[in-house]
Amino acid sequence: MFYIVIALKSEAQAFVDKYKLTKTRCGNFTLFTGTNLKLIVSGIGVDNARNATGSMIESFKPQKSDIFINIGICGANKKYKIGELLKIGSIIYEDKKYIIDENILNALTCKESEVSQDLYEIVDMESFGFFTATEEFKNRYIYKVVSDHFEPQKVTKDGSKKLIFSAINEIMREVGA
Repeated sequence: MFYIVIALKSEAQAFVDKYKLTKTRCGNFTLFTGTNLKLIVSGIGVDNARNATGSMIESFKPQKSDIFINIGICGANKKYKIGELLKIGSIIYEDKKYIIDENILNALTCKESEVSQDLYEIVDMESFGFFTATEEFKNRYIYKVVSDHFEPQKVTKDGSKKLIFSAINEIMREVGA
């Protein structure tokens, strides 16, 4: 089973359209289900991502072999192209580094609010919550698609959906779907 955590409904819509997922609920969160796939919309922020991921784990009692994926858009510096898919190897949260996969160089800084200045390489607002909620699982991955160069006001719902849709095949291939 693939368990996917996505912050925004617009990002989730790409998966809903591609896999014809069915809408339901999981605790206080919107859940979309399909054959071998459950996708929860967490909302923005570390706590929301942690709570949504925890809600899925509590509700579905995943096997240790199941796969957890956090997918979403991110801000990044101009070293990265808009639309570029990044597999994240570590998270920096409150000045501490947490390793997901030491063989992957991309380090993402997780912040509690939008970042409008080029102070980090890659930044999002949910990854650390997902990371802490999935600590007991070895098959966990974080993929981010660059949506902006620290100009969050330029990100649109339709643009977010298109960015995620363009990355779905590559993500799912990489995780063995």
